[in-house]
Amino acid sequence: MTEEPEDHEFSEGQGFSEPYEGFDLEPPELNVDPDSVDPVDSRVVSDLLDERSIGDDEVDAEELLDVGISYTRIQRFEEATETLERAARYAEDESVEQEARANKGAAHAELEEYDAAIGAYREAISIDPDSEHAATAETNLAYALWESGRSEQALEHAERAVEIDPRFPQAWYNRGFFLLERGLAEEAIDAFDNAIRLGFRNATLLEEKARAHEEVGEDERAEELVEEAEEMRQETEEELIDDGAQTELYE
Repeated sequence: MTEEPEDHEFSEGQGFSEPYEGFDLEPPELNVDPDSVDPVDSRVVSDLLDERSIGDDEVDAEELLDVGISYTRIQRFEEATETLERAARYAEDESVEQEARANKGAAHAELEEYDAAIGAYREAISIDPDSEHAATAETNLAYALWESGRSEQALEHAERAVEIDPRFPQAWYNRGFFLLERGLAEEAIDAFDNAIRLGFRNATLLEEKARAHEEVGEDERAEELVEEAEEMRQETEEELIDDGAQTELYE
């Protein structure tokens, strides 16, 4: 039998090693001299972002979108929500507006402002409910609904996400979680397997999949997955320790 799972870590469609195709989450190129400053120093990036403030009479929505995403990268989520709202309001291209509103929802979710996140995701989806950005907005909406206690609606939007983009592995993962929460363990296993086939595999997914196998009486398979998840976590911790040691050597 497996141990009680840790709190579920949702996939929000952002922050993975390979960004989802529908979103370009790379920050804009900033004018940093690497010989004089550390280009990954969040304080330096923050100062540069502040210098790039744009007046209302010269608004470039795409540049504002880039700045807003950069704010999320350095965890300045309040500034991100303000900048992304401005980008959405001034966007002439609906795709830019949709991406800005979807990212604004993610920033609100990071602040645990789930009602605001839900509103931003719904606005994003309403712009074009079948676009590539809509799939991410739908799965993020499912997460925000679940966090705000509206679990029945969460599965509906998780289902919609995989309908829009069946190649979106994080959406399959979230669908699996919500199916498991509804007691549909066999369907959840299929969803988790789809996520893995599409390249999304981490310790949390393996633990949720183990829980599903346990629910259908496959205890041996559940134990194997728990062990694999633990090994994966240990490897990740060792890599972090090694990275920390490397950083100390460079200082």
